[in-house]
Amino acid sequence: MIIREAGSSIVAYSGGVDSTFVVAVAYDELRERALAITGVSPSIPPSEVEEARTLARKIGIEHELIDTREMDDPEYVKNNPDRCFHCKDELYSRLIAIARERGFATVLDGCNLDDTGDFRPGRRAASMHGVRSPLLEAGLTKAEIRELSRERGLPTWDKPAMACLSSRIPYGTPVTVQALSSIDQAEAYLRSLGVRQLRVRHHILASGGTVARIETDDEGMDSLLASRRQVTEHLKALGYLYVTLDLAGYRSGSLNEALKPRGKVEAAQ
Repeated sequence: MIIREAGSSIVAYSGGVDSTFVVAVAYDELRERALAITGVSPSIPPSEVEEARTLARKIGIEHELIDTREMDDPEYVKNNPDRCFHCKDELYSRLIAIARERGFATVLDGCNLDDTGDFRPGRRAASMHGVRSPLLEAGLTKAEIRELSRERGLPTWDKPAMACLSSRIPYGTPVTVQALSSIDQAEAYLRSLGVRQLRVRHHILASGGTVARIETDDEGMDSLLASRRQVTEHLKALGYLYVTLDLAGYRSGSLNEALKPRGKVEAAQ
């Protein structure tokens, strides 16, 4: 087993499908030699932090929260395409320091095989800091991790994919606490209506107004269209000038589409 051989380990733990599975296996294999740590910042919904705490208690692993300060990094705030590198560099440098201070041998993350198929600058930070990815090393896909999680009885087995709130802001648009708060409130409201898989992309117009571009699956579209007046009024009350529903639906990393040469994008459509 990869995790057993890794020895005492700190797991970068978000509470998502992948890192929860790593935490569960790490606890099974390492017991008190495993520690889950969750980074807390304005880009992480408070509800996700609380869910991570609840899951860690259920699994039994020791769990800690640390404040990360990526918002203090101008390179992160600029929101260039390498934004994720600066976020992960902050997180992993903190985890590596804790590991050295407390005598842990390894820092683990939840990267899986499917993650290698998209633009992921955070992987460069993982490599730079020597962070290991046991799911990737084992060649596990997201679908396989979900099935293994279901067999283990982990409640995250069918949890929708999550990502930090900054991933909702188009590259080149600065990341602000106000924007992150608006996104979090908008998504929390839509989930309260029963919409599970969604993203609220936060676009700023030349006039300064903001647009909420909602991506969701077919079921979510039906739900939102049935409540479109209520949804529109609520998101406008949060400060959005326009509220739109993206007919292309939810797709992970959709803002990366702007990075692809036009010819390649057209060929993929």
